[in-house]
Amino acid sequence: MKLCFLVEEQYRYDGMPVEVISQLREWGHHVDVLRPGSSLIRVSDAVRAGSHDAWVLKTVSGGPGLTLLEAAAAVGLTTVNDARSVRGVRDKALAAAVGRSGGLPVPMTYAAARPEFLAEIPDAEFPLVVKPADGSSGRGVRLVVSPGALAGMKEELAAEGMLIAQPYVPNSGVDLKVYSVAGELYAAQRSSPLHPGQTVFERRVPLSAEVAAVVAAAGAVHGLDLYGVDVLLGPDGPVIVDVNDFPSFRQVPDARARVARAILDLARGGGSVMGSPALRVPATAGEAG
Repeated sequence: MKLCFLVEEQYRYDGMPVEVISQLREWGHHVDVLRPGSSLIRVSDAVRAGSHDAWVLKTVSGGPGLTLLEAAAAVGLTTVNDARSVRGVRDKALAAAVGRSGGLPVPMTYAAARPEFLAEIPDAEFPLVVKPADGSSGRGVRLVVSPGALAGMKEELAAEGMLIAQPYVPNSGVDLKVYSVAGELYAAQRSSPLHPGQTVFERRVPLSAEVAAVVAAAGAVHGLDLYGVDVLLGPDGPVIVDVNDFPSFRQVPDARARVARAILDLARGGGSVMGSPALRVPATAGEAG
């Protein structure tokens, strides 16, 4: 097969997607790599019907790669994930609205084009988690404990563009990152960036049926096939705090081959396979990664 990967400089040496690209080439597939953030691209030549069997995106949220992925989809090329679905989760305000309307456990979400508008949020909603609407990899996530603290952060928040704010969900100081690959779910427990001072760690853990059901529902609601979901275990159960269209897949055993195989299957099938009952928790989910 002939595949095209859109990779930003930030991920040029990252295990995902570098290892997956290597695996695909070792299997005899042709893989082109475009770096939309650091090179001139002849769009008219690169994006044309029949050029590739599938396009795959691994870029930062605000990067130009998504535009090229959408262009590929517009001329009828298969994309992994669906380009509309990627756009839907890259915008965190949109993702929250879609998630809540789809019945997912997503916190009440406020959006503001300027940080001073966040002052209108009722005091009872504090503490808040505030982050850029186009953020990724934990960038710019802040715990704001009070309206006074929010006022003191106005200048630094002004540089972040569109912001979203959600009431803080009380938790144990760890969260879950759950990955979906070819319908199988893998969970990792991680130290929370909102609780500085604790030992940083990430390890595979068993996945409960309750969390697995929430993560599977997130994939269906957002129309994603390869994805990750950040989950907090709050006092009222699992809460989704983020959805990623192409995460690191750390803690997924043999991720190199599993992700590569999933991409090939999606390319052969013309794209999304969501809607099938294949989402499942592997029997080995409790093993250490």
